[in-house]
Amino acid sequence: MLRYAAERLAQAAVIVAFVAAISFALIHLAPGDPFSAAIDNPNVSEAIRERLRVQYGFDRPLPEQFGRYVSQLARGELGWSFSHDRPVRDVLAHTLPNTLLLMSIALVGSFALGILIAVVQVSRRGSATDHVLSGASLLFLSMPDFWLAILALLTFTYWLPIFPVGGAVDPVMHEYLGLGGRILDRIRHLILPALTLTLLASASVARYQRAALIDVLPADFIRTARLKGLTEREILRRHALRNALLPIISLIGLSFPALLTGAVFIERVFAWPGMGYALVNAIASRDYPLVVGAVIIGSIMVMVGSFIADMLYAWADPRLRAH
Repeated sequence: MLRYAAERLAQAAVIVAFVAAISFALIHLAPGDPFSAAIDNPNVSEAIRERLRVQYGFDRPLPEQFGRYVSQLARGELGWSFSHDRPVRDVLAHTLPNTLLLMSIALVGSFALGILIAVVQVSRRGSATDHVLSGASLLFLSMPDFWLAILALLTFTYWLPIFPVGGAVDPVMHEYLGLGGRILDRIRHLILPALTLTLLASASVARYQRAALIDVLPADFIRTARLKGLTEREILRRHALRNALLPIISLIGLSFPALLTGAVFIERVFAWPGMGYALVNAIASRDYPLVVGAVIIGSIMVMVGSFIADMLYAWADPRLRAH
């Protein structure tokens, strides 16, 4: 098991290194630089812009810039964020917990809701309930992330003003609230983005779990359970669902990149101060170090999800540990 884990960690490290190199090259090969936005500003002379380029090394050849960046990474530094005027490490340390909070709630909620929907569908297979839930899951599966987020924002903040418009807390009243009020304030701001991401992710879980349950139901141990007189609900809960959960493990690894990608759009729509929101703003302001740093952290999160899925598979299926 330890050897299997070490091999997966080594593969993850290589992939993260490739992602860092490719993202660095792509963002630096794009036309312009972080100071291009100052071109239209008459108060910034060309000499000042050139001095800034020299100061931050943007006048050097790309291989030399990459070498300097790699040396910074080796020291644990991600560079300096021009748009936030502080180290990238500090920016990501401030925004990453908000993204992890949003993603963790969506991950748990999507799997719980998706499995529940699949069990209801299989228990009433062929009925109107099954068809309605299948259509709803297909609708959410094909729906763009940003479109559902905008629709939820319009519905529950404009037409029905139930939740806050955006942000993580009330920028005015949060500091003056008690502990309970602060928690409630954060929950109210979290509900819409978390619910939107949960609905989008639960659709694929429900369809995947339904197919896995249908594959398990013809098995011999299910027929044996029926012969023992167990009800269909007991068979689904105690036997079929337990054996159909194994294929769901692969969705855990796939859900990390999907949730991370969806979080970028949802954080932007709801102004949720997470890493995705910071990444979008960094792209708009051509903040190279912050963009590359966010991509590296995102790739690490994806590799962590894949590693967790591999370890769960190896724990559930000992045959994988023999390879």
